[in-house]
Amino acid sequence: MKGKDKLIIVRGGGDIATGTIYKLWRSGYPVLVLEISNPSAIRRNIALSEAIYDGESRVEDLTCKKVEHLEEAWEVIRHGEVPMMVDSECRILEEIRPFALVDAILAKKNMGTKKDMADITIALGPGFTAGVDVDLVVETMRGHKLGRVIERGEAIANTGIPGIIEGYGKERVVHAPTSGVLHSDHRIGDIVTKGEELAVITQEDGSRVSVSATLSGLLRGLIRNHFPVTQGFKIADIDPRESEYENCFTISDKARCIAGGVLEGILYLDR
Repeated sequence: MKGKDKLIIVRGGGDIATGTIYKLWRSGYPVLVLEISNPSAIRRNIALSEAIYDGESRVEDLTCKKVEHLEEAWEVIRHGEVPMMVDSECRILEEIRPFALVDAILAKKNMGTKKDMADITIALGPGFTAGVDVDLVVETMRGHKLGRVIERGEAIANTGIPGIIEGYGKERVVHAPTSGVLHSDHRIGDIVTKGEELAVITQEDGSRVSVSATLSGLLRGLIRNHFPVTQGFKIADIDPRESEYENCFTISDKARCIAGGVLEGILYLDR
């Protein structure tokens, strides 16, 4: 493992960010992940951010542990694992300057990442200008440019439409019809039928609103039980291919491709 002088901080621990964290870890870099206090990953089985709730998470052969301070983080790294702490404002930078910082929040806008935060700064997706906000941007839009490293300019703008699978696009994503607290008896990996109840949202006045499956298929993503949602909030992801069950538990092709772009960018700038 590379020394402390090669520490890479990754902002965000969702499923796409996890692909990057995993590749950097496998490549021997010490990695520290920063998250918010209530991450809302949908594909929770492949999102290391679940460590914020459970204290520990595991994706494939990588274990991530929640820590409270930097010394605890180094101890986790020494054991060959990845530490994660709640630090949405990057206050840890008051204690250490990382070799590289990767913004993998995927908020479609810049949540405060600046080029001077590390020797190398890389951001995923739209909302950043390479050469201005950060050193490099990695394309996150599916298609011919996915995973490409951008040295000048921006990634393709967010369309708001998920990638098409077997003719389905926006139907694959389920959004909350109202605000409230979500409850579901379903689990990721379940087979669901269009129209069946996926979840119930309890509103502030105690009334309950049912949420139905938008198509038949494999429930590939589902937000945590008892998570507070707002109207329009993404709460589930359905894959029309029932044969994709095993893929609910491993890092996606998209996440791995983007991760390759991040690693390429780090090695390129370090050279």
